[in-house]
This record gives sequence, structure tokens and C-alpha cells, in this order.
Amino acid sequence: MNDAAVDHHTLRSERLRRVRQRMGELGVDALLLSHGADLPWLTGYRAMPLERLTLLVLPARGDPVLLVPALEAPKLPETGADVAVRAWTDFEDPLSLASDILGPDSDRCLALSDRAWATTLLGLQQRFPAARFVLSSSVTAPLRAVKDRAEIAALRRAAEAADRVAGALQAAEIAVAGRSEADVSRDISAALVAEGHRRVNFALVGSGPNGASPHHDAGNRVIVEGDLVVCDFGGEFVPQGEEVGYCSDITRTVAVGEPGEEVLLCYSVLQAAQAVGVAAARAGARAEDVDAAARTVIADAGYGNRFIHRTGHGIGIEEHEDPYLVAGNRTPLVAGHAFSVEPGIYLPDRFGMRLEDIVVVGDDGPEPLNRADHGLAVVEP
Repeated sequence: MNDAAVDHHTLRSERLRRVRQRMGELGVDALLLSHGADLPWLTGYRAMPLERLTLLVLPARGDPVLLVPALEAPKLPETGADVAVRAWTDFEDPLSLASDILGPDSDRCLALSDRAWATTLLGLQQRFPAARFVLSSSVTAPLRAVKDRAEIAALRRAAEAADRVAGALQAAEIAVAGRSEADVSRDISAALVAEGHRRVNFALVGSGPNGASPHHDAGNRVIVEGDLVVCDFGGEFVPQGEEVGYCSDITRTVAVGEPGEEVLLCYSVLQAAQAVGVAAARAGARAEDVDAAARTVIADAGYGNRFIHRTGHGIGIEEHEDPYLVAGNRTPLVAGHAFSVEPGIYLPDRFGMRLEDIVVVGDDGPEPLNRADHGLAVVEP
């Protein structure tokens, strides 16, 4: 398989085989996928979050059926021979159709999408009172966490597009000084779309004291000389010839005017911590080991209580998914795991800084997908 030619049907058939194998290992009798990323990962179709039910009914044995509202059916991509499509009209009850596919109630295990509507779960529980319900992620999350070559290629292209936006920001082609955070956020968002993103998931811009809030919403504060500006942005990128989008996510920090000694010291610690975290992301290490590696550098420099979040999160069809790089997660990393490495230092009421790349675990070590300059960019006030 190469980056230019992907056989989507073969990919989905292989994913379906692995899902059914894991269902057997866990004793799951049927997988029921509605809203969320599991459905497009398996079928190539992302359901709109409507009140009308979309549901893939995948029995451990037997043919899978995708129930879809008739008015949405024309938008379906080719799912292949592995999945039958049943379009239902507004004069039918889709949960009754799902019940017919699943058969009579019995003591069995049904795995339902984590993000299914509560009405879907309650309706299924009424029809199958003897069944035990679990989250679909118990089946799919470990499988989705390990990216295949096509997924890594898609993540790489998403990262390259985000890098170009980060480069424009660092080169002051996206102006920062003298503008509001919201204006800068809008320009970053427009640049992501211009670089091929289908949609923007977020474009966080936190300047001066607002940068000490890791998820600060860009507001009306005007960026002035002496500010550090934390810019964290990403979206869904759909490469040409692909059907499902994969996410970008990158953070770079910009200084307006020459930074002072304390800022330079903090940033040198941050840059070292991020590099150590990336280097620790090797097959056989545990997810928490990457967090510990980056966190130790910051703690040893005296800023341990100013690094207030986990070091990273998995990324793929969703911007946040398994594996999470956080203390207590002893999941062993394997080739194909993809995640952010994004330590930060936040001094309340003063400034914040963060540095983030997407990293893929390879057979020979970590591969950072983002290449935008890691230094503290300084722009004219």
C-alpha cells in the first residue's frame, strides 16, 4: 500500500475482521455504532448528529447492516460488499428494525457507541432488558489507536498543512501584534481551510496573562509588545482521494518584541522537555513514561506545579482519542500509535507557553510529523 493509492474496501474489510476477532475475545455479541468516529473508521461514513438514527448493527456472526435515514442515504460512500445498507423512512421505527436484525432478547453483551444519544440507549434497553450494555470503545479503541500505513500517511499530510500555517504565523505573515486574539484566531482558521482542511476544530489564541489558561478562548484582548502568544490549532484534513478526514493539532508560541531573560529561561526548559518527551515515545515504553520524561525536565527546573495537564493525547479521526500520555496509563506503546507531545508552563496572571507536535511511534523510534520551527518566534511589536 502506498500513499497515492489506497484500497478503502480492503482496509475496511481488514478492520472489520480485527473488530470481530476482538469482539470474540471480549465476549461481545453485537457492536452497535452510531455517532462518533468508530462508524467512519469502519464504513467510511460519518453520520450527521441528527435525531434520526444512524446505526451499524454488527453481530459477532452474521451480516452487518447499516441503518440510515432515507434522506441521508444519497450521501453514503460505497461501503463495499461487507456491509448492507438499509435506508429507513420517517414512517418506520429504526430501533424496531435494529431489534429485528439482532433477534429475540437474551442474556448477551451489546457494545454501543460512546456518543450515541441517550434515547438510543434507553430504547434498546427497553427492547433488550436481559442484555448487558458496554461502550463500543472497549472493542474499538485499542484497534483504532494503532494506525495503519494509510492512516499515518493521512496524519502526515494533515501535519504538513498545519506546519505551513504555523510557519506563516512565525514569519508574521499572519499578523499578531496590535490585533485582537479573536482576529488572529480567525486568520489562523482561514489559513487552515486554505491549506486543505475541511473544517477547523479549534484555533486557540491566548496572549499575555490569557496564555496561562491552556484552553483560553480567543477574545477581544489586543496583543501588545511584551506579550507571549500561545497559538494551538488544528482541524480535519481530508487528503485528495481519501474518504475520511484525519486531524491536525499543533501549538507554537510567539513573542511580541524581544523577550526577557525569565521568558527565555522558561522556554529553554519547555523546549528541552518537549524534545525529551518525543525521544521517550518508543515502542515498549508505557504511555505514562512519555509524560514522566517531559514532566521531570520541567519539575527539575522548578516549574513542576506550572505544568498542569497531561503531556499528550492520541489523534486520528478524532482530535482526542487513545492513547493518552498521562500518569497511570501503563499501556505499552507500539508501532503505529500516534499522539501529541505538548508540555506547557503556565504562570498565572503573567504568561504561558506550550510546544506541541504530533508524533508516531515507528519500528525504529519516534517520528515527529510536525516540522515547524520549535524555537520561540519573535515578531515585531
